Amino acid sequence: MSAISDETQEHIELLSSLPKGNGWGLADLCQYQGFWCASDRLGSIVTFQKEFKPLETDLILATLLKSGTIWLKSMVYATVNRVRFPPASEKHPLLTTSAHDLVPFLEYYLEYGTYNSFSDFNANFQSPKSRLFSTHVPYALLPESVKNATNSPKIVYLCRNPKDNFVSLWHFFNKRGSNITNPLPLEKVLELYCRGESWYGPIWDNMLGYWKASLETPSKVLFLKYEELKKEPKFHLKRLAEFLGCPFSLEEEENGGTIDEILRLSSFEFMKNLDVNKNGITPLKFRSNIYFRKGEVGDWKNHLTASMAERIDRVFEEKMHGSGLLFDA
Repeated sequence: MSAISDETQEHIELLSSLPKGNGWGLADLCQYQGFWCASDRLGSIVTFQKEFKPLETDLILATLLKSGTIWLKSMVYATVNRVRFPPASEKHPLLTTSAHDLVPFLEYYLEYGTYNSFSDFNANFQSPKSRLFSTHVPYALLPESVKNATNSPKIVYLCRNPKDNFVSLWHFFNKRGSNITNPLPLEKVLELYCRGESWYGPIWDNMLGYWKASLETPSKVLFLKYEELKKEPKFHLKRLAEFLGCPFSLEEEENGGTIDEILRLSSFEFMKNLDVNKNGITPLKFRSNIYFRKGEVGDWKNHLTASMAERIDRVFEEKMHGSGLLFDA
C-alpha cells in the first residue's frame, strides 16, 4: 500500500474515533485536540502538523475565521513585496490575483494544485525574501516546529469583536451550500457559537491561544484586533512592518505615498470592487464575492437583540476572565 493510502487510512480511523459536532449546515465538525475542525479537512490539518518544515524567514498569518483574513493577507503581501511590486503599480499582483492564491492556507494545501505530499506544496511556494502562508488553525494545533523551535517563523494573528465575528460567520455560511436556499436560523447558530461549537472553535480558546503566545514571545507573535486596525490603520501598518522585519524607511514615512498606497490597495472597498474579487473563484472553490459583505465595526447591532448580545458578552467575559484580553462593547 502506498504512503498516501496509509496516511488516508490513518486519517479515516482517527476521524471515526473523534466526537462529532454541527457544521453549521456544511461538513460535520469533529473535535480534534480540543478544537472543532471540519471533518473533511482533518487529514490536511494532521498532515500540516506532521510535515510542515518552516524556515525562520517564513511569515504565517493566522486569523479567526471571518475576521479580516483577506485584508490582512493583502496588507502584508503589499508591505513585504513593496520593492518588488510597488503598491501604486498598475501591474500589482493583488489587482488580478486573489489574496488567497498569493498567501495560501497551510491546512488547505491540497486545494492549491496537484501535490503528492506536503513537501511538494512547501517547496512550490518560494519568495525572494520571505514565504507568506496563512492559517485558521488554533495556536495549540500548530506544528511544534512553528511554536517551539528556536528558529520558528513569525506569526501575525488577527481577530475581532465576538459579536461582529458571529454575525459575519452567520452571513458567510448562509452563502454556501444548502444554506443558500435554506438559511441557518440566527438563534440556532448562536446556541452553537456560545457553547464553542464552531469552525476552529471554541472561539475564545482560539483567541486566547494566540493572545498568550503574543505575551510570552512578543518577538515571534503579534496579536492584532480588527477594530484597532480599522481605527488607526496607518499606525498599525507601521507596527506590522516593523514586526515583519521590513520597517518603512524615513523617506517612506515622510513621503507618505507608499504607506497610503498600501492602505488603499488593501482597503475593503478597493478590494471588493476588483474584478478578481467580484467574479473570481478561490482555490477553495468558493466564489470570491462571498468574502466581501460590509467590513464594518459594530454591524452586530443590526442583527442581534439585546439579549443575544448580552449572552455573547457573558460567555466571553467568563471564558476570558483574568487574561487581560478585552473587546469594546
